[in-house]
Amino acid sequence: MRVLMTGAAGEIGQVLRRGLAGRYDLFRLADIADQAPAGKGEECVKFDVGDLDAAAAACQSMDCVVHLAGIPVEPQENAWPQIHSTNIVGTYNVFEAARRAGVRRIVFASSNHVVGFHRRETVADADTTMRPDTFYGVSKVFGEALGRLYADKHGISVACLRIGSFRERPEDQRQFATWISHRDTVQLFQRCIEAPQFHFLVGYGVSDNAEKFWSNQELEWLGYRPEDKAQDHASERAAMPEEDALSRQFHGGSFCTMNFSGNPDQID
Repeated sequence: MRVLMTGAAGEIGQVLRRGLAGRYDLFRLADIADQAPAGKGEECVKFDVGDLDAAAAACQSMDCVVHLAGIPVEPQENAWPQIHSTNIVGTYNVFEAARRAGVRRIVFASSNHVVGFHRRETVADADTTMRPDTFYGVSKVFGEALGRLYADKHGISVACLRIGSFRERPEDQRQFATWISHRDTVQLFQRCIEAPQFHFLVGYGVSDNAEKFWSNQELEWLGYRPEDKAQDHASERAAMPEEDALSRQFHGGSFCTMNFSGNPDQID
């Protein structure tokens, strides 16, 4: 198998690079930023996902594309032009480049922020209505819709993974429900890359936490069995500040409060 990974220099990309090293005939690592030198079975390429031709060249001869590249939510929520150019135009470019190159599968790094404005009494699954909590979340809604289109119209096998709080350990109260460990992230992406043929799936990137906002019950067949639990870090929880009154109502937590000017009582 030959796998291209965009955003390989990012935090998730670096963890996947280490965790998946040596598994594939070729692991092509792509980013606009500099990367560590290629190891055995690796190839490092530098390109901007905003460049369709460059994306098409990177996709040549690949079996699977793992698309991680994007503007993260925290520093860029007030920067719609950057989110639009990278997370929307760039995601289109990667999907279209993959189609042109005959790639069989795309694993898209979506986000839990596509359902951020659901109340915590609701356990979300793959069929839960989209309720993004940020412009970043909106860009991931677009990516999932694009994935559905390319699966239905072009027969590409597409996995959309709604990544939770990717950290070495939980860092706040909310993350005791939303945390995904590095080890579990590697396993989840590996399962999607290597799974038998499927058409389209949506899954949540979350460890085996006792507190749950999301369900992967319909993905039992995938074989994802998270090994880590947020509650193993419970001794650290007392020192973490409590969430504010608005944050603790919704899946998205503090992301829902960014630029918030509405009335939470009107959100069902």
